[in-house]
Amino acid sequence: MLNTDPLYLDLIKIAVILLSSFIIIKWAIYIIKKTGNRFNFEPTLIQVLIEIIKYSIIAVAITVVLKEVGWDISAIVLSLGIVGIAVGFAARDTISNFIAGLFILADKSFRVGDIIELSGQSGKVIKLGLRVTTIKTEDNKIITIPNSTFSKNIYINSTAQETRRVGLDINIPYEMELEVVVNSLVETASNCKWTLHEPKPNVLIKEMTDTGIKATLNVWVCDPWKVATFRSQLALKVKGLLVIEDVS
Repeated sequence: MLNTDPLYLDLIKIAVILLSSFIIIKWAIYIIKKTGNRFNFEPTLIQVLIEIIKYSIIAVAITVVLKEVGWDISAIVLSLGIVGIAVGFAARDTISNFIAGLFILADKSFRVGDIIELSGQSGKVIKLGLRVTTIKTEDNKIITIPNSTFSKNIYINSTAQETRRVGLDINIPYEMELEVVVNSLVETASNCKWTLHEPKPNVLIKEMTDTGIKATLNVWVCDPWKVATFRSQLALKVKGLLVIEDVS
């Protein structure tokens, strides 16, 4: 004879709820991974979506189980709601950083290994978290940046392009033959082992001043991490050809 004891029936219901939740979680993880791989989502973003859905399903399952065993969940939900509002106000910056981190991952604005510049700070991304992004500067300083900062300020991703321009501002005295100096500058820059052949180095004339002709010597490189180093090396190579005015 079928056992109709209320406790027995409640246990069956709880088992069914938990089993269903487990199956739903497994299917949700499978679908998210398959969709993420298909649309080339970042692994971190896929993992975050999995965690959000998994714990949401667990929360729903626990709520249903408590209701089945006769607990008054309305009071619990109300208490959690009040606590949630208080926590929300206290953690609004954290939530803002979390949401910004999701957008960075979804938009693929930058990735680990990219060189980014923000508010005068430049460095290589060594960790991309949901709350903060960590970069390492050329002099090995570690800088932690809240993700919400990227949604409020303009930043530069130096590795978004395959090549990077290195510009050296110079002053060509009037006493020197302009065409000869330009050709010498281009030849010297072309002989640098780190200079790309395409685009070719060039000299752009900017303006005429009392002390000479202001110009910029441009070369292109493929390593954005060493732009400052390349600019210094370029300055040393051309210092014998003219008076260097600005190496910024």
